[in-house]
Amino acid sequence: MKRLKLKWVSFGIALALVAGMAASGICQDQVREIIRIPDILGYKALKCDFHIHTVFSDGNVWPTVRPVEAWLNGLDALSITDHIEYLPHKDDLKIDFNRSFEIAQSSADGLRLTLIRGAEITRDMPPGHINAIFTTDNNALDTKEWRDAVKAAYDQGAFLFWNHPGWTGQQPDGIAKWYDEHTELVEKGWIQGIEVVNSVEYYPEVHQWCLDKKLTMFGNSDVHDPILMDYNPARGAHRPMTIVFAKDNSASAIKEALLDRRTVVYFQNWLIGEERFLDPIFAQSVEQDRTQLTLRGKGRSTIQLSNHAGLDFELALDGEVPDLSLPESLVIPAGKAVMLTVRSTTETVNETRTVELPYRVTNLKVRPNEGLPVRFKAEITFVAKKS
Repeated sequence: MKRLKLKWVSFGIALALVAGMAASGICQDQVREIIRIPDILGYKALKCDFHIHTVFSDGNVWPTVRPVEAWLNGLDALSITDHIEYLPHKDDLKIDFNRSFEIAQSSADGLRLTLIRGAEITRDMPPGHINAIFTTDNNALDTKEWRDAVKAAYDQGAFLFWNHPGWTGQQPDGIAKWYDEHTELVEKGWIQGIEVVNSVEYYPEVHQWCLDKKLTMFGNSDVHDPILMDYNPARGAHRPMTIVFAKDNSASAIKEALLDRRTVVYFQNWLIGEERFLDPIFAQSVEQDRTQLTLRGKGRSTIQLSNHAGLDFELALDGEVPDLSLPESLVIPAGKAVMLTVRSTTETVNETRTVELPYRVTNLKVRPNEGLPVRFKAEITFVAKKS
């Protein structure tokens, strides 16, 4: 419902191809993407998408297709969240709001993916669209009043989050707005998170809300068409996803992690989240080959920085260090190494100092427009130029 996409590729042909993959388990020539984001703080970094549609609402694929796509894209868990109130295929399908989950379950089990039952409560703004995941009976959400639908999900033990709050279909200027109804929902504990990223949209104001209001951050695809029509890994694209730091890949462990706000959002070449998670991600990903340097006169030396993660890290200089010149910017490509060149700006100093080389990782966003601060420590021996 979020948007109508007209593609030149026939939906029928695309659906038949992908459904064939699902029916056979998976084709031998299909290769799973490996999303290289490190495990941190004793938790596994699970790759998840909690906002997905099928033909049981306004999607264009059969439910068994979604786990296959998720497996190919490197996901560990997914939730099919078909609309409760918007059913354009209702003349062709028996209406049962649990059916898409039931059909997809065997496909997910065969691929060792965690499939979480869910639904999208689809109402005008406010409060807008709300996803309920970890539900037990989606049919109970089919009510006239939106509060009754949200309460029905909450009473089942569901985790609820607000979808695409800046969607132009409900906010014409594309800027998310907080209403009294959202204050009510948060105060009652009926919503516990918000999508900071939906499809190709990032909402910086929502990022800040999550920090201020202690809400869980989500990034989801909201996919309606076959996934390759939106994100093609062969062209370097990936669906947005929620990285969940959980004890294991069980539904209960994922739910516990969401309640504890242990998520970051993986969007394009960004990671968006709290510093308590982004800092150990960078520390686990980037290896510094040495910490002792000697600079003779106005000479230079280098530190090799290796990146073991699956995304580039984009660094910008974040201050000055006396008697040193450092690159203003630096990119550490995924799976590669670069040299950080350190130059002396003095010829008269004879001493050894322990210094911190200050940078910000601009694509690890701890706040809107603010990258993660990092410091490379080094013991530098300055050798004065002989007169």
